[in-house]
Amino acid sequence: MFGTLKGRLLVIALVVAGAAAVLFTRPITLGLDLQGGMYLALEVQDPEGTMTPEVRRAHTEQNEHILRNRIDQFGVAEPTVQRVGDYRIIVELPGIDDEERARQVIERQAFLELKLLREGTPLMQALPRMDRAVVAALGPEGLAALGHSDEPVAADTTRQLQQDVRDRLFGRADTAAADTAASDTTAVAEEDTVTTPATPSSRPLSALLNESGGEGELLVLEQDVARVNQMLALPGVREALPRGSELIWDARTRGAGAQLYRSLYFVTAEPFLTGERLEDAQAGRDQQFGQTIVSFQLDRRGGRDFERVTGANIGRRIAIVLDGQIHSAPEIRTRIGANGQIDMGQAPMEEARDLALVLRAGAFSAPLEIVEQRSVGPSLGQDSIDQGRLAGIIGISLVILVMIVYYRFAGFLAISALVIYVLLLMAGLAGLGATLTAPGIAGIILSLGMAVDANVLIFERIREELVAGRTVRQAVDNGFGHAMSAIVDSNITTLITALILFQIGTGPVRGFAVTLSIGIVASFFTAVFITRSFMMAYLERRRTADAISI
Repeated sequence: MFGTLKGRLLVIALVVAGAAAVLFTRPITLGLDLQGGMYLALEVQDPEGTMTPEVRRAHTEQNEHILRNRIDQFGVAEPTVQRVGDYRIIVELPGIDDEERARQVIERQAFLELKLLREGTPLMQALPRMDRAVVAALGPEGLAALGHSDEPVAADTTRQLQQDVRDRLFGRADTAAADTAASDTTAVAEEDTVTTPATPSSRPLSALLNESGGEGELLVLEQDVARVNQMLALPGVREALPRGSELIWDARTRGAGAQLYRSLYFVTAEPFLTGERLEDAQAGRDQQFGQTIVSFQLDRRGGRDFERVTGANIGRRIAIVLDGQIHSAPEIRTRIGANGQIDMGQAPMEEARDLALVLRAGAFSAPLEIVEQRSVGPSLGQDSIDQGRLAGIIGISLVILVMIVYYRFAGFLAISALVIYVLLLMAGLAGLGATLTAPGIAGIILSLGMAVDANVLIFERIREELVAGRTVRQAVDNGFGHAMSAIVDSNITTLITALILFQIGTGPVRGFAVTLSIGIVASFFTAVFITRSFMMAYLERRRTADAISI
């Protein structure tokens, strides 16, 4: 087929039709620098320096897979997630609208734990020891600097907080029963807050904690949360807690009357189930109360463990802990199997969908830190497109002018072949799903110059053969044959360089390497096959003795 002119023209027609079909069905995707978007570089955190290079490399590989799953579900068109070196992950999100939301999805650890709330009596017994640890760590001056108030929490505020918690735990229809169940604890709480005023010198920590009437749950006014955290971080304070227990904050602030408060839960330190057993998570609405929820489903082993623990602890509360904060703490009313849910209150549905997304993708094996972030606006991207288009038009115009002026009709044939070259290059980018970037435009222009260079080598060889007295057909055949080795050598060496750049480079460098590689292959095909076919068709219509315009 390649030996005859008709066969060569048929191949060219099929190639052009195929390239046009690819471009019609798969438009070229623009990169981050052309359409705007978000660029992030992340690395595995190792603040204590305890990870070996092998362990950190393994964490990076696993987190790259988890990141890719999250971003694919997030719905960004043509994202880029790739590992660079041993410990860095590059994320490019072209055309992203809500960068803050995307950053939260990427950064979230999404480590899910299920724990049991403990009874409050051991905590009440431990509070005096914790108060003494705070006093010993801070001293009188430190307590004064912490800004304690000598005024106790008013009784009506405490009752309002307790009422709100009981409504949330038992439902408003069962409030009377809940009041009866919690009356003893309420009386103790009111006595603490009214008859025994808390002072910075005697009870610096417990003065800020209010009993809620719920199992293992304390209430802290929002304005006091920072001070409680400071005291819990002091040496010896958390160590005073009963063994195998810890305190965890609620993820949300709640209102009670004119006050805002946050719950502090007393839970078991070890979870009885983690997110490793989670198979699916979906956002939805609770049909009874209309609240936002995320329902989750566990695998077979996780379902068995969940059923065993809940069956043995009916009447107790279970804490659903996500990234070190409790998102819900429902009471276990019956044995629960493989399905559960996370209550998110009145949170937007979009937030619930993002939470379900990161739960499905899984938690990071080690925390990731964003070490570099860049944003490219759409207007800047459009400027890059306009400048690239202008550079391409100027470059192509100059090439056309020089080729036609210097090589006349043969130059016109070469330019015709270059038009097909541009079509093949664009189709190659679209067919491979490659992303066109500003460096990629530079690669296109460079490969265009290489395609012209191949034609120049061929035409100069033909001129040498004509000067040597060869006939036109002999000169053309010899010119293509003698120029072949130089064309092959230059294209192979450049192709090897492009492949090396692709292997070791990052996003922009890879974009340049991809377009350059596709351009080299397309330029070789157009110079050696298409230009020669056009030349053969041109000579077919001329007498042997006629001179060629070259």
